[in-house]
Amino acid sequence: METEPYLDPELAAALAARGGVPAPLTPGGLAAWQRRDAERRPRPTLDRLADGGRFETAEHDADGVAVVSGRPAEADGVLPALLYLHGGGLIGGNAYAVLPRVLRELAEPLGLTVLSVEYPLAPAARYPAPLHACRTALRWAAAHAGRLRIDPDRIVLAGKSAGGGLAAALALLLRDRGGPAPYGQLLLSPMLDDRGTTSSTRQAAGRDTWDATSNATAWQAALGPLHRAPDLPPYAAPARAHDLSGLPPAYLEVGSAETFRDEVTAYADALWRAGGHVELHVWPGALHGFDTLAPDAAVTRTAVATRRNWLRRLLGQGTRGLTPLGR
Repeated sequence: METEPYLDPELAAALAARGGVPAPLTPGGLAAWQRRDAERRPRPTLDRLADGGRFETAEHDADGVAVVSGRPAEADGVLPALLYLHGGGLIGGNAYAVLPRVLRELAEPLGLTVLSVEYPLAPAARYPAPLHACRTALRWAAAHAGRLRIDPDRIVLAGKSAGGGLAAALALLLRDRGGPAPYGQLLLSPMLDDRGTTSSTRQAAGRDTWDATSNATAWQAALGPLHRAPDLPPYAAPARAHDLSGLPPAYLEVGSAETFRDEVTAYADALWRAGGHVELHVWPGALHGFDTLAPDAAVTRTAVATRRNWLRRLLGQGTRGLTPLGR
């Protein structure tokens, strides 16, 4: 029997205010969950994303993949970029709904362009379709860097939850099969392992906002008959990778009370053992999606500042004379 994990008091209060831990997602409830998710996360218009002229926003057809971009309106010239992959368990979410927060928390203070990718969702689109869409979007962005006013040599792969897993998988795919070389990977509570066998998976069962049952349902939808197959490729579930050498610098974070804790810390350890440049943060008492659950909590403010500082250090190492990061 796994002991109940410590939960940050501010997060516990926010969770209670929302009615407690949501019911686990099961295969039979997937279609209804997707309908509710689309209602909960409507796509803001470009005008709304622009926030009264605070940001320049645009929609793009990236060789058949929809991408929505944003950058600080007052930023001049060529900027580094985040290729941002949204969360949602590979079964939900959209590129538009995540953009306002990423623009406010990262793009504006650092002087970045964000390219948010509308990759296809499972079960209608299973592996490798979402991953290939993300690679297509990255290749398109690098090829159209002049039009986008971004530096093609300083594109950071970024994502949260399912998007973090896709970012990690894309870094592996690009290393092995070629393509634009990412400058770094920002992996926020990434969804990395389809097997669901870790201690944190058992410890968080029925207690995390995204627990073992929901996770298994999402992986089954995303992989179909490949789910938990012994020979599943690492591009489908990066925790399956045997070789993590030659990857770009990585930032990983996870909550101590969430399902993904052990797979994320194991991935960071494997990157270190492969000689990787890695920064890992385990936020005490944090659930999955804690920053969305309680955006004003102390642990959220610390996490956001830490992400920003890592990006500032990473991108500040460039030598191409771009606009200084931060103001």
